[in-house]
Amino acid sequence: MKKKTSLTAIILAGALLLVGCGGPKDGGNKKNEKANEKAAGQEQKGEAAKSELKIGFVTDEGGINDQSFNQGVWEGIKKAEADFGVTTTFVESKTADEYAQNLETIADQNPDVVIAAGFKMADDVFAFAQNNPEIKVAVVDVDPTAMVKDGKPLTAPNNILGLMFKANEPSFLVGYIAGLTTETNKVGFVGGQESPLISAFDYGYRAGVAYAAHEKGTPVECSVQYVGNFSEAQKGKSIANTMFQNGADIVYHAAGGAGDGVINAAQEQGKWAIGVDRDQNSLAPDNVLTSAMKNANVVVYNLIKDIVEKDNFEGGKTNVYGLKDEGAVGIAPTSDKNVKPEVLEKTKEIEKKIIDGEIVVPDSEETFNQFQAGLK
Repeated sequence: MKKKTSLTAIILAGALLLVGCGGPKDGGNKKNEKANEKAAGQEQKGEAAKSELKIGFVTDEGGINDQSFNQGVWEGIKKAEADFGVTTTFVESKTADEYAQNLETIADQNPDVVIAAGFKMADDVFAFAQNNPEIKVAVVDVDPTAMVKDGKPLTAPNNILGLMFKANEPSFLVGYIAGLTTETNKVGFVGGQESPLISAFDYGYRAGVAYAAHEKGTPVECSVQYVGNFSEAQKGKSIANTMFQNGADIVYHAAGGAGDGVINAAQEQGKWAIGVDRDQNSLAPDNVLTSAMKNANVVVYNLIKDIVEKDNFEGGKTNVYGLKDEGAVGIAPTSDKNVKPEVLEKTKEIEKKIIDGEIVVPDSEETFNQFQAGLK
C-alpha cells in the first residue's frame, strides 16, 4: 500500500553557546562549561562531516545537467555531501540500454545507498535491488510495490524505496495559469515519452486549462504532441515551433532535456514556455511563464539526512508526495516575475481547493474525460 509522508523543513543547526551570568567565584567554572559545550558542539558537527556513507547515483536519459529532474536529484545529493560529508558519485545514462550496466558500475564502488531516477529503469532497478540486498536503493518516479512480471504482482524487497510525485497537481496549477494568461486561447503540451507517468503531467495540465476556460467562459484549445524520448532538444523545439506557428502562445513541456528545445523555441518566437521539475525561469527569464516543480532535491536530501542522522531507511514501499506535502511539488517561486498578480492569487485559491479535496485532479485520459464532463 502506498504511504504518504509529509516533508519536514530542512534545519541547519549550529552549536548552541550557553552564556553564564555567575559572579567572580564561579566565573572559571562557567568559562570551562562554555568551552566544553562549544567543543562538544564542534565534535558533533565533526561527526556529521565525517559520515562514511557512500552514495551512488544513476541518471536517466538526459544526464546530470538536464535542467530537469536528474539535475534536481543530483542537487539534493550534493547538498547532503556538503552538509553531512557523505561520499558521492554518479554515472550518466545516455540510453535505456545502459541502465543495468550503469547500476553494476556503481555497485562496483561499494556504495551504501544507490539512488536512481526515471520510470524507464524500473525493471533494472528492481532486479538490482533483489540482487544486492546489502545496498539501500531509492528510485525516483518508480513504484516498486506495483511491479508485475508475467501477469503476476511482485513483492518489493525491503531494501528498495520508491519516491513518487503527484505530478498532475502542479501541472493543473500551471495549466490554470496558462488558461487565464493566453491571449490567443490556444496553448500546447510537449511530452517526452508516452507513459502513465507523463500522462499525469499531460492530463493534469489539460484539466487546469479546461478549468480556467470554464471559469472565464471562453474555450481554450490545447494541442498535445510527444517527442518520443527525453533527450532530443531539436525535436522538442520543432514541435513547439509548429504549435506557436499554429497560434499557441503558451507551451508546457514535460520532456526532460528535450524540453530545452521548447524553451528555446519560445525565446526565439517571443512566446511563453512553462518549465517542469525545476524552476526553469533562468533558462529564458522573459519567456518562461512559470514552472511545475517536482522538488526531488528536497525529497532526496531528506532521505539521506534520515539515513545519516537516524539510520532510518524504510524500504519495501513507495512514498507519494503531492501539494499536501509542503515543499514537494508546486509552482516556481519566480512565477511572480511573469504571471499577473491576480492570476497568482486565483492560483493559490485553486491550490487550496486541491489540498482540501474540493478539486480532484485527473492523471489519465479516462479521469480527464470524467473531470471535463463535470465542468459542463
